[in-house]
Amino acid sequence: MRIRQVGASGLLVSSYALGTMTFGQETPEPDAHAILDRFVAAGGTLLDLADVYVGGLSEQIVGRWLASRRRREDVVIATKARFPVGSEASAGQQGLSRRHLHRAIDASLDRLGVDHVDLYQVHAWDLLTPVEEWLGALDDLVRVGKVRYVGVSNLRGYQLQRTIDLARAHGVTAPVSLQPQYNLLAREIEWELVPCCLDEGLGLLPWSPLGGGWLTGKYRRDQRPSGATRLGEDPDRGIEAYDARATERTWAILDTLCEVAEAHDATMSQAALAWVDAQPGVSSTILGVRTLEQLEDNLGAVELELSGAALSELDAVSRPETPAYPYALLDRIDKQRLDPLR
Repeated sequence: MRIRQVGASGLLVSSYALGTMTFGQETPEPDAHAILDRFVAAGGTLLDLADVYVGGLSEQIVGRWLASRRRREDVVIATKARFPVGSEASAGQQGLSRRHLHRAIDASLDRLGVDHVDLYQVHAWDLLTPVEEWLGALDDLVRVGKVRYVGVSNLRGYQLQRTIDLARAHGVTAPVSLQPQYNLLAREIEWELVPCCLDEGLGLLPWSPLGGGWLTGKYRRDQRPSGATRLGEDPDRGIEAYDARATERTWAILDTLCEVAEAHDATMSQAALAWVDAQPGVSSTILGVRTLEQLEDNLGAVELELSGAALSELDAVSRPETPAYPYALLDRIDKQRLDPLR
């Protein structure tokens, strides 16, 4: 597996990361340990966690694996904080306040059985806490050695730029990464967030690169899912809702993805992952697997390099419609400015 820098920082990670959101819920602990073993054996280094995953159980499972395998120095541990952990959490046990972040990191370190994490990320924006406060809290954690690098996740474009500017203005630790949703079905981050990351030197750590399972090819145009699938169990579930995804654009993307995969002797999952991996600014793509079999399939993307023609085909069919204002108008103005130089 290739090793890459996270943005312009000195943090080095594997080109694919292992997501742990299913550990302890959909993935039993022995299976999770087997998945971790296989991922590391394949050259993977980055483990993506969050304190909220299964109420902290995911971190505990990874912590027990670290203790039994003694692999702390072989992996880069990334976790996140923002949301309440457990059903009994109070209003003060969430958000990005200095009070909560200091308590959250101590709880994560305890569950993981380590003295520091390599990348600590705010899981989402907090409308109540000033940016200066949580940036200062993260800087505190870096200075006392509990955190090595900091990152952000699920921010709007203006929020990301404001965070970077305020960190710079106050001389505190600035984020080195952004963790957004990014896949062939969800490319809207290219309007604001990707250009900001490229300009400011942040690495992208995309989550849901397979679009909640859609890009594996398991859903069919003429057959609404039922039975033991996430969509079948709850057809109205958020971004994975079948009716919201089952559009002509989606089916066109899946048709092209299937053709590209067949041309490269790969699965649709592998081709979809390879597309994300090839995008500008991507440091490491997070694999969200539930079983060892799924991991084995995903690892097939490690050596897969899509042709230029295939990338162009997938870009064309998956490009989202640009909103008329301000994006489409400003794109035309930019093009007019550049045309005389060509």
